[in-house]
Amino acid sequence: MQVSLDTLILGARAGKLVSFPTDTVPALAAIPEQGELIYAAKQRSRDKPLILMAATAEEIWSFTTGSDQEYEIWHGLAKKYWPGTLTLVLPASKRVPQEIISISDGDCDPHKDKLTPDRTIGIRVPNCRIAQTILAQTGPLVTTSANLSGQPPLQTMAEISAQFPDVLTLAATELKDEVHGDGVPSTVVKWTGNNWQVLRQGATKIEIFS
Repeated sequence: MQVSLDTLILGARAGKLVSFPTDTVPALAAIPEQGELIYAAKQRSRDKPLILMAATAEEIWSFTTGSDQEYEIWHGLAKKYWPGTLTLVLPASKRVPQEIISISDGDCDPHKDKLTPDRTIGIRVPNCRIAQTILAQTGPLVTTSANLSGQPPLQTMAEISAQFPDVLTLAATELKDEVHGDGVPSTVVKWTGNNWQVLRQGATKIEIFS
């Protein structure tokens, strides 16, 4: 269902599933408490994490937890690449709903108890005017690409509206003069506790971490 910008923002605030362009691929998005709507719509496995997007970095740090030294490192990388096409995967704070958390036993320290796996969340601030306009009024949203799980990301609002008729999709008339994303997913890097690990090399080219 293609709707106006105001209707989409009100719908997102009310807990509905929405879709809008970003600087990479169009997103399916919902408030964090309604992240399960994304999994249901995409027919997506629960072991595949979502990305939390916000209009500014300041709005997003409370969803993460780390030491003062770690925050200094994270903030430094964010200042260099945000807004932009870099997703940081960081330890999740208790503010993140359990339903959207990424939990991986494989990432645990082998000396740790197997019952205390890493709890992480991917975070990003997109470099896209329309996305930032929406996020500034909804607050941080959990997001993923707009497509059925295992299929290529849909690239236009018309395609998304056709495949997901119950999703509030931003009408094309709201996108005048908007620079569209290049269709390349974000680069994803994970903090391991000591340095960065590249999980996906995408739109932002990063080679060396310290």
